[in-house]
Amino acid sequence: MQDTAIRELLLATRRVAVVGASDKPDRAGYYIPAFLLAHGYEVTLVNPVLAGRQVHGRTVLASLEEAGPLDLVDVFRRSSEAGAVVDAAIRLGARAVWLQLGVTDAAAGQRARAAGLAYVQDRCPAIEWPRLGLPARIA
Repeated sequence: MQDTAIRELLLATRRVAVVGASDKPDRAGYYIPAFLLAHGYEVTLVNPVLAGRQVHGRTVLASLEEAGPLDLVDVFRRSSEAGAVVDAAIRLGARAVWLQLGVTDAAAGQRARAAGLAYVQDRCPAIEWPRLGLPARIA
């Protein structure tokens, strides 16, 4: 995805479901949701192991299906597990899928794009945000 499309995606998105959210402060699945919250996004955390617990003042949900209307699904799962999350995002009507650093799945990307979703892989919004010179918060 080119910079202009990533910029537009980050600025147009409002609701983000973070699949693979963590309660461990040293993990990206913990500090990236905090980053997203600080930048004005409505964040829903998804992790069946943590379901019902509070992380960043939010109750963690067991499944993506519980996350409600979706703009973007941010995936913190192994590459081998990402395709199933992408398929769920397509089925649930998400507008975009973002696979975090180190997470790639070309076939899932083809399915997502064929279904009309924006698809980003092997990138991190906390890196892209300052690199693209985006504002302190979304409007």
